[in-house]
Amino acid sequence: MPARHSWEIPMLIVVVALTAIAYAIAVTLLATGSFDQYVLLLVFAPVLIWFGRGMLYSTQRVNGVKMSPTQFPEGHRLVVEAAARFGMTKVPDAYVVLGNGQINAFASGHGFRRFVAVYSDLFEIGGAAREPDALAFIIGHEVGHIAAGHTSYWRQVGMFLVPFLPIIGNSLIRAQEYTADNHGFCNRHAGAPAAMATLAAGKYLNTLVGVDEMADRAATEKGFFVWVVNAMSSHPVLTWRMWALRDRSRHGKLWLRPSPPAGAVPPPGGYPSIDQTPALPPKPVS
Repeated sequence: MPARHSWEIPMLIVVVALTAIAYAIAVTLLATGSFDQYVLLLVFAPVLIWFGRGMLYSTQRVNGVKMSPTQFPEGHRLVVEAAARFGMTKVPDAYVVLGNGQINAFASGHGFRRFVAVYSDLFEIGGAAREPDALAFIIGHEVGHIAAGHTSYWRQVGMFLVPFLPIIGNSLIRAQEYTADNHGFCNRHAGAPAAMATLAAGKYLNTLVGVDEMADRAATEKGFFVWVVNAMSSHPVLTWRMWALRDRSRHGKLWLRPSPPAGAVPPPGGYPSIDQTPALPPKPVS
């Protein structure tokens, strides 16, 4: 299995503990008759999450194009292959939804069902005719969220406070994104450069992006506001993310910008490109 980011579980424990404390306080306040809208929001959070997940899944079921051997067969095959690669006993449903120019994909679930939704614009850069490796990386990333347990109902209940914990909560989400990137890299490492280039410049200009040149800037772009932008982001900033996909010897950085190992001298011609580096070794199962 692809490596889970080293900070994901410690950050998850912190967030779940804080959320549990908040739930306990909310229930106590409600029981004593001292409450407001925030207390009610916390008390009914499990129901709201369950309802929201059900609505999101049903939206895909009635509006999305379900991938199958006859509809978007290439995407369907990639989902099946990714699920098998990650040892999943059940293949998640997969839908294509109208992107309207947006480059995005997401994974979620409801009950015992899990699904992946891919915006239609990704197929314009990831279809069999153009960049199938990029699409394979992205689908591997989203299926990886499911394989890693990120779409679990109980996990989301335990992470309910994430939006109210801008530094701690966002750090957990970034760690999960690094974990999902490890799955995408494991599924199709050759697609990582094209996927990152598309996120950086879009589906039409992605071929003009020097991914390694952009990754190099992760070690040189510095300053307080650079740190703040990353710390407040739900995804690692792209330069750091590209660096992490290139340097498979260690986990992606959450708070401090990446740097080469002490005493390291860049090789002639620069560092190896993303698709020339070995995969991060799997984390032992405990």
